[in-house]
Amino acid sequence: MTQPGDKTPAKIDAFLLEVADVVNATLDLETLLRRVSELVRRVIDYEIFAIMLLNEKTQELRIRYQVGHPPEIAERIRVKVGQGITGLAAERREAVLVNDVQNSEHYISSGAVARSELAVPLIIKNRVIGVIDIEAPQTNYFTEEHKFVLSLVASRVAIGVENARLYTRVARQAKTLGLLNEISRDLTSILNLDQLLKRVGESLARLIDYQMFSVLLLDASETKLQHRFSLRFNESIHLKHDIPMGLGLVGHAAKNNEAVLVPDVTKDPRYIKLNPETRSELCVPLVYKDKVIGVLDLEHTRRGFFTDEHRRTVTTLAAQIAVAIENARLYERIHRQEQRLEKDLSLARELQYRLLPQCCPVLPHGELAARFTPARAIGGDLYDFISYAGDSVSAIAIGDVSGKGAPAAIYAALVSGILRSHAAEEPGAAEMLSAINLSLAERPIDGQFVSMIYAIWSDRDKVIQIANSGLPRPIYCHHGKIERIEATGLPLGLFPTAEYDELTYNAHAGDVFVFFSDGILDASNPAGQLFGRDGVTEIVQRNWERTADEIVTAIFDAVNKHVAGGEAFDDQTVVAIKVKEHKKKK
Repeated sequence: MTQPGDKTPAKIDAFLLEVADVVNATLDLETLLRRVSELVRRVIDYEIFAIMLLNEKTQELRIRYQVGHPPEIAERIRVKVGQGITGLAAERREAVLVNDVQNSEHYISSGAVARSELAVPLIIKNRVIGVIDIEAPQTNYFTEEHKFVLSLVASRVAIGVENARLYTRVARQAKTLGLLNEISRDLTSILNLDQLLKRVGESLARLIDYQMFSVLLLDASETKLQHRFSLRFNESIHLKHDIPMGLGLVGHAAKNNEAVLVPDVTKDPRYIKLNPETRSELCVPLVYKDKVIGVLDLEHTRRGFFTDEHRRTVTTLAAQIAVAIENARLYERIHRQEQRLEKDLSLARELQYRLLPQCCPVLPHGELAARFTPARAIGGDLYDFISYAGDSVSAIAIGDVSGKGAPAAIYAALVSGILRSHAAEEPGAAEMLSAINLSLAERPIDGQFVSMIYAIWSDRDKVIQIANSGLPRPIYCHHGKIERIEATGLPLGLFPTAEYDELTYNAHAGDVFVFFSDGILDASNPAGQLFGRDGVTEIVQRNWERTADEIVTAIFDAVNKHVAGGEAFDDQTVVAIKVKEHKKKK
């Protein structure tokens, strides 16, 4: 034991300078407290040493660093201000020296053998932040000089403790902000809700060492909270227990749009006992566009585990989580809608192909071929073959409805129905176009019309009759020479009184007639150049001696090569008829 007289004022000054150097040079609280205990032992040979820091909220002193106390007891020691010798020093804001603790009504035993105790408050800016406490096994061990020296030490240590705690707090906040930023970036990239909530649980664990975690989302009726994701001691579990709005801690957080921090759930009447192990709980509402959409719920088996800092951290993160959850739910809704739409489009595509002829008619003197490719899943082009009463007469219809996609396909189905309804009357080519035009004009649909070619082929006479209402002019190839069929007219469905010209051609063996929609002409390459009429003419002229099906295939192959893998801008339809060679009977 170092006695008071052993230290001269000069030596004490040198010692205090050394204390000041330690305080100024160390920002790590653990290191600071350990160094202080070592320095104090050099001037006062204590048996037990403790630095207790004050929790201002609970007004309790807790041991932050100690030498000599039984560790398992030191961990649990909580001393209220005003209780015990250390609590008395904190309350009086002055050093308390007790020569024989057995004679003191304030003494609280920690289990260690002690007879003398000296407690000195740590005060900074007129605020008590803790107490230095030393004990010895002998009575009358500590002196007034010990009290004086330890008080001087305490005045300097208080500054160091406050600086170290401030540094720790700032460093922790910086780390937390960095993690929050990292987590926010991570969460925005996840669009699957289940994966998102799992990642939320993992991310929060990096910030707060919780034991139980749940995400509850408000149901469609906005009357109850449903468990959407839960972890219990790192194990994912499924909970079916719904919580009505306003009930329990999570219900209160959701209804009142406020975070709820409960140090001891057994003392809170709002608590609904779902987990017997739970002692402390933190509930933070998830708010999106000023509307509560759910609650983050964290639980721990230790009382008082969650702090105000935890509440601030989770509240900050909850805003980002709410946005991520809404994005994921929106994506899920869109995905479901896309699946339904894809199913509907698949059915519509099937129906459209069923409305088209499944095969071309077989004629004694004519060879027919057709092909249709929609720009989208379904399209607005149509073609049809209609047999008149005489076996040798067939009508060919090729149409192009304005627009694309489902509206165009529905309008095309309407046109096909009208076409078939008038076919029973076996009208001429121009007469058919006029009849369809009048029927559509009686059922006007804003912005909808159809361009159509109607041709009637007399197979016995090898005569073709053609009328056009806005489609590209057909191509007629006779012995390799291209002729343009000057058949034009207004689209159907725009003007009720429109009239249409009708052209008649006497065909010969080997002649080819090609009808096509403007999707063929308008197909463009990456440079923006159109395939155009010249492209169709060149392919027909080069392949006129081949079969009708080969000519149609050659046109589509040339168009696909021209666009170089690009998407079709418009529906594409081609129908060709080639006159067969007459074979004499032997």
